Amino acid sequence: MVGNGRGVHRSAIEAAAGNVLGSPVTNLFRALSFVGFVFILATAGFVGAGWSLGDAAYMVTLTVFSVGYDEVRPIDTTWLRTLAMMTIVLGCTGMIVLTGALVQVFAHFQLRSLLGIDRMQSQIEGLSDHVIICGFGRIGQQLAKELYAAKVGFIIVERSASKVADAEALGYLWLAADATDETSLKTAGIERARVMATVLPDDAANVFITLSARSLNAKLEIIARGEMPTTEGKLIHAGANKVVMPTHIGAERIAEMILYPTTAHFVSESSQARELKRGLHEYGLEVEVVTVPKGGAMAGVSVGDAERTGNGGYFVVQIDRPGGQSFIHPGEDVKIEGEDTVVLVVRGSRVSAGTAFTAPAQRVRIGRGYSRVR
Repeated sequence: MVGNGRGVHRSAIEAAAGNVLGSPVTNLFRALSFVGFVFILATAGFVGAGWSLGDAAYMVTLTVFSVGYDEVRPIDTTWLRTLAMMTIVLGCTGMIVLTGALVQVFAHFQLRSLLGIDRMQSQIEGLSDHVIICGFGRIGQQLAKELYAAKVGFIIVERSASKVADAEALGYLWLAADATDETSLKTAGIERARVMATVLPDDAANVFITLSARSLNAKLEIIARGEMPTTEGKLIHAGANKVVMPTHIGAERIAEMILYPTTAHFVSESSQARELKRGLHEYGLEVEVVTVPKGGAMAGVSVGDAERTGNGGYFVVQIDRPGGQSFIHPGEDVKIEGEDTVVLVVRGSRVSAGTAFTAPAQRVRIGRGYSRVR
């Protein structure tokens, strides 16, 4: 089930419902029980005074509902007068409470119907193997966009009214609540969820949410956002399966764009290259393209030596020469030349691989001159 512009309020409205309208049916049951108890006790009192059961019940009904008809029998003893007064006080009070409880029940269900809370709650309860996104900031918004496009079922848990309005406008399923509250996570279906991504900009909140989610669902895949480097260990210890550091990823991506300026052009030109890149990414591999500078450390180095320099961190799968000559799956003896475009399959640090191919050749001083060292 994909978000569809509906959700459930769990902040102000739910708090008010929990306190003021907390249990309208229970309140109605209590009021009915109280009125019934007064009715039975008063009827028994009149029967004990020698009245028939029919007369006693009729008298109590007239008194409790304050109809005001004449007494069916004279109230001429101290006991009967005391009983009548107690029936009036307790019975009328009970009817007032009962009337209030009835109004509360009607108002409660009318309000829920007006807000569509029951319908939204049913949609949330229908979620299974879904993703819970805690926080709808910049990262949460982008994540929701990607999941929505992939038709993956998800729900957003966000307490900010303005951000909830944004989620609703985009057609996502949302829950207006504080994700640090275990009740909110339960309402979002944490026990049935497949993945939870807590992407709040507050490290402490993400740690707390991770702890709560792990205690509620031991099999849940938890992906947590961390801002400070020291938070990663705390999140892992709290139960996160993976930790994402946006600042680190952003800096690494910028470095990759500097080191691999040809990759985007290479991938955009070929649909096969795009499919290859996506397929390898699922196995933790990346396709990167780098142009070897003239006089660079890799210029004149064989493919085998270049791969051994990376200690298995990358493999050369194609070499394109400026003149149009190409080597598909080049052998270990093929030499890499300056200005060659080299296609790499990288595992591990892409920055390290790019550095190896773009670094200038080192020189050592021998006597009065310099000798290049590969």
